[in-house]
Parts: sequence; C-alpha cells; structure tokens
Amino acid sequence: MSPRSGRRPGTSGARETILDAARELFAANGFEKTTIRAVAAKADVDPALVHHYFGSKVDLFTASIALPVDPHDVLAPVYASPLEDLGHALAAAVIGLWDSGHRDAAVAMFRSEIAGGEGSLIRTLLLEVALEPLLARIDHPAGTGRLRAELVATQMTGIMLVRYILAFEPLASLPSGRIVEIVAPTLQRYLTGDLPG
Repeated sequence: MSPRSGRRPGTSGARETILDAARELFAANGFEKTTIRAVAAKADVDPALVHHYFGSKVDLFTASIALPVDPHDVLAPVYASPLEDLGHALAAAVIGLWDSGHRDAAVAMFRSEIAGGEGSLIRTLLLEVALEPLLARIDHPAGTGRLRAELVATQMTGIMLVRYILAFEPLASLPSGRIVEIVAPTLQRYLTGDLPG
C-alpha cells in the first residue's frame, strides 16, 4: 500500500512546527496579515489542526510568543473604560500583569525578543493586538490614533525594560500602585491630550 499523500496529520512535533511557523509569519507580516491558513501551509498541516491545538488566531499568537495570558483578557477593563480613564486603566492592567505570577514569562518573552534584535513580535503584540481595539477611540484629531498608540508603547516598553530587566532603583522596588499613579497621567496625555503640531 502506498503512503498517504497530502498534509501530515497531527504528530508529536506538529504543535512545535506550527508555533515555529506562526512566530516566523507573525514577525514577518504582523498579526492582521497572518492567517491560520498561511500558518498551516507553512507548517505543512491542515488548518483544522491549527484550530485544534490553538483555537483562535489570538490564542495562536499568544502561544507563539509564550505569553501566559491572552492580552485581550488582560486589557478587557481598558477597552471598557471611559475615555478619560484610559491611562489609569491601561497602566493598572499592564503593570498588574507584570507584577503578577506571570511576570517571569512576560519578562522572558520581552528579553528574548530584544536579544534577537528584531522586536517585530513585540511591535505586533503592542500595536496590532493589544492597542488596536483602542485606535478608533483615540484617533482625535483624525489620523493621530496610530501615533498615540506608539507613544503609549514607548512608555510601557520603557518601564518593562528599566523596572524588570535592568532593575534600576528606586523604580524596580516601587509598589506597583505607585507606578500606576505616576505613569497614568502620561499615558492619558498620549491617549487623549493635545499633541504639538
């Protein structure tokens, strides 16, 4: 009997092969342009197997960068916050995650991405996954939403780097609530304040 042709079924290495393909495609093409079908094709598996292992595209992305939680779940309170409270809600959600039991995994992901020199998965995570649902709300005046999101990303990645990786003092030892209070007004200005022309 001749061997069966077509895409290979789920094997013990299929999950890792899918993750490798997803990392490569998310890094190269971003979140929006990467499809489950494209990941399956690159991994040489059926798209149904990708869904079987990972469910949604967000779940696949989360697994591909070894995040311990779905960013949309972490940021759900932010998405539901009134416009005038976005800065505080965002700082509380992100710093709360980093100071939780998920801290080591988040730091490891951030460190490995920075060490790799590309940072494209971090860019995808921040701008296309985490902050994308806010863009329409913060796009005032029209055309500033993306810039506002990028300014927020500078603040949050800076805190991640300086507090959790470089461990500068006194920032590294400040209680998370204190950092939220310090950072929230800056985030709010980035999100909704006037931007110099």
